[in-house]
Amino acid sequence: MKWSRWLWPDRQSKERQNSEELERRSLQNELRDAKREWENALRHFDCALGEDHVDYAIYTIKAAEKRYEMLLRKAKASNKQWPAWVGEDAV
Repeated sequence: MKWSRWLWPDRQSKERQNSEELERRSLQNELRDAKREWENALRHFDCALGEDHVDYAIYTIKAAEKRYEMLLRKAKASNKQWPAWVGEDAV
């Protein structure tokens, strides 16, 4: 199998690039979902009636914010080239 490195030198780099692209897209989708969850939690808080609903809404907002912040830190730490997100893709 080591000979495959010599016959197809670009194969490993293409596989690595595909893997990195897949990981980047996955993280981008997670970020988009996390932002949507956060926005939904904020809307839920606006509609909350009663003390229990308000408490739950606050808990949901905090959890969504933490998840979004964690994913942003992960994206920044990856040191990858990120495309400009516009429109619905904006995070």
